[in-house]
Amino acid sequence: MRNIEILKRLYKDYTKNFLNKIFLAVFFSILVAASTSATAWLLDPAIDKIFLNRDQSLLLIIPIFIVLAFATKGISLYIAKVLMIKVAEEVKKQIQMDMLSSFIKADTEYIENKHTGKYISNLNFDVQQITGMLSTSFLALFKDGLTLIGLLSVMFYQNWRLSLIAIIMIPFASITAKKLGDRISKVVTQAQEKSGDLNKYLLDIFKNHKIIKIFQRENYEFERSEKFVNDLKNKSIKIASVFFRANPIMEILTGIMIAILIFYSGKLIMNDQLSLNNFFSFLAAMMLAYQPVKSLATINVGIGQGLSAAKRILPIIDIKNSIDVNNEKSKLNFENGDIEFKNINFNYSSNLENKVLKNINIKINGKKMTALVGQSGSGKSSLLNLIPRIYDPKSGILEIDGQNIKKVNLFSLRKEISIVDQNVTLFDDTIFNNIKYAKPNASEEEIYKAAEKSMCLDFIDKLENKYQTMIGENGLRLSGGEKQRLSIARAFLKNSKIILLDEATSSLDSETEEKIQKALDKLTSNKTTVVIAHRLSTILNSDKIYVMDKGCVLESGSHPELLKKSEIYKNFYNKQISKN
Repeated sequence: MRNIEILKRLYKDYTKNFLNKIFLAVFFSILVAASTSATAWLLDPAIDKIFLNRDQSLLLIIPIFIVLAFATKGISLYIAKVLMIKVAEEVKKQIQMDMLSSFIKADTEYIENKHTGKYISNLNFDVQQITGMLSTSFLALFKDGLTLIGLLSVMFYQNWRLSLIAIIMIPFASITAKKLGDRISKVVTQAQEKSGDLNKYLLDIFKNHKIIKIFQRENYEFERSEKFVNDLKNKSIKIASVFFRANPIMEILTGIMIAILIFYSGKLIMNDQLSLNNFFSFLAAMMLAYQPVKSLATINVGIGQGLSAAKRILPIIDIKNSIDVNNEKSKLNFENGDIEFKNINFNYSSNLENKVLKNINIKINGKKMTALVGQSGSGKSSLLNLIPRIYDPKSGILEIDGQNIKKVNLFSLRKEISIVDQNVTLFDDTIFNNIKYAKPNASEEEIYKAAEKSMCLDFIDKLENKYQTMIGENGLRLSGGEKQRLSIARAFLKNSKIILLDEATSSLDSETEEKIQKALDKLTSNKTTVVIAHRLSTILNSDKIYVMDKGCVLESGSHPELLKKSEIYKNFYNKQISKN
């Protein structure tokens, strides 16, 4: 995307909504320019009338006008800056909300293809660059551009020959700005990468804090952390050094200009071609013009930073999901809840050559329990994730009650599916709100009933704040079994017709497993249930068991049938029996 297209997009989608405030900021920028120019111009009559001609009638008036000019400049500059900061923050909010909307609605595979820390860096670091472009760079363009025009007008009014000499520095400043802008864009992109790396590392530190303690890797991680912080520090220093590289160039140019002007002005004054009051007014205008010229020389840098950030942000906002929500399609008509996989092939986009599921043809009977067994990596979880369309197959058809799920309203499909995963996801909120998440309009009585059915009362009643207990990030204040039961409570509350269980009782002690198994038995009664089980003891009563290996379904049948005809299943079962 070209820079001009990015600017048009930012204007159309964001800044266009705040034109009234922007025009108001431009108006106050005009006042800043006018008052600054008036300050330089007032030196002409001040020197001429007061100092040279000793005219007492203007002794009080001119100082008052100078005070008014400075007051107007100060107040107008404050208002203009506040207005543009408000615009920038509003735009920042809208961009962040658009990004968050994209993240929330994005396909799961898109989110999983990039580390969370990188997305956080996009949301904070990059958006801040755009905010800076709007609140600082564009304001400087208005304010300093108009101020420079005003001061140049004063300079040409006083002496056009001197003005022509003075404006020679402007093209030099423009060349400097162009080179700095190109350089800063590259450095800012590198800084964003380093910011993302630091965010990634921080998230890993928080997530794996216990492991770091257990393996006594504190010193190792501290040394590693220094690298991430140091890399970002070096890039930040690089940005600042490139940004301020214009300063010495501008200082040298200004020094040369002043030296030439003093020499040439001295000649003109000696030849009576320039009066002293005209010279001082011109010199004041030129000195005041130094700041806006310097600002405009570096404005390209700020705009370059913002445009570089926008190139990374806009593609996130414009994510095109491969899984269509089908809002306009008809709703799924649930009857018995039969699920059928027809010639299903699947692989992840990040690994196109490796097929995860190969030509799957199975039928899951409605209101019955069907189990998937197999070694880790055999494709069980991938197959399970196709049912609620977390992923879509690359080829083949998945039907529920004879209806292709890719051609029905996605909301109606997921409305009738609940999942209880081995990796329970909870929010840093109360127990009550974590259960309620499954059904936002649920009554208190429904939530209490769901907690009771999932056998959560055993631990909730022991907590000081009961249902209003804050459970911490991902339920860190709860045990694995307690978190699992909250997950089951959600499924009870949702009361969907299809239940997906992914290793729901793995890694639990026998007593906790027994409680959870009882809760699951209630949950799955008369429901279409697909279960992935690490422990075969939990699926012995399944109506049908599919044995999977390397993405293929090798055998199917009931537990007794598979013990007779499937060597893989028999070996799998015997290993677990021998362990017990």
